[in-house]
Amino acid sequence: MMFLVIYMITMLGNTILVLIITANSQLHTPMYFFLMNLSLLDLSYSSVIVPRAMASCAAGSKAISYSGCATQFFLFAPFLPTEAFFLAAMAYDRYTTICNPLRYPVAMSKWVCIQLVVGSHIGGCLNAMVQTCFTFTLNYCGSNEIDHFFCDGPPLIIDVRVTAGQTNLVMFTLCGLIIALTSLVVLISYIYIISTILRIRSAEGRHKAFSTCTSHMVAVTLFYGTTAFMYAQPTCLSSLY
Repeated sequence: MMFLVIYMITMLGNTILVLIITANSQLHTPMYFFLMNLSLLDLSYSSVIVPRAMASCAAGSKAISYSGCATQFFLFAPFLPTEAFFLAAMAYDRYTTICNPLRYPVAMSKWVCIQLVVGSHIGGCLNAMVQTCFTFTLNYCGSNEIDHFFCDGPPLIIDVRVTAGQTNLVMFTLCGLIIALTSLVVLISYIYIISTILRIRSAEGRHKAFSTCTSHMVAVTLFYGTTAFMYAQPTCLSSLY
């Protein structure tokens, strides 16, 4: 019941946010367009994992079929890189707003925003296909129990004890490159943003410019913080070897 309530609140909150942004013409800006897509991504995140986990708890059975595990993994795998791409695109949006305001209507036009969102999803789907193919075409040995509440990469590799070091290295390198490149875009953007804000003479102007980045900075901190906590632990990294 607790997870059901949390899931319903998540679904309701993100759905309301999407409807408000869609209905209010004053919110049809690049920043809110990306926020709407982040909400849709959050809806997808929750719907892939939570209902299956609640059904397992209600039925008293923790078993999942091989094809079901592969399907859940394939549906979940695009979200992590897609969100990273979204946050990088939002950082570029903030950079253009503060550092090049005169070029903003052209640099962040509706067509450019659509291309960024579509490109993010394509990148996430390509990552999902590669990850799924590498993970579920390996020769598994040992226990068939996963010490996790859904089918994710590190638990499959660590607990099922896959003997394929090169494959593991390819998978972790691909995810690492995506996270590194997107975080580099965010970092460079904020270096320029902070340097521009510091050159603003009035305190009110600096506060106004900085406040436009606050929500994005919080989202970036939460995303990279939780990602590092989940996937940069010694047990996950040791599976490369």
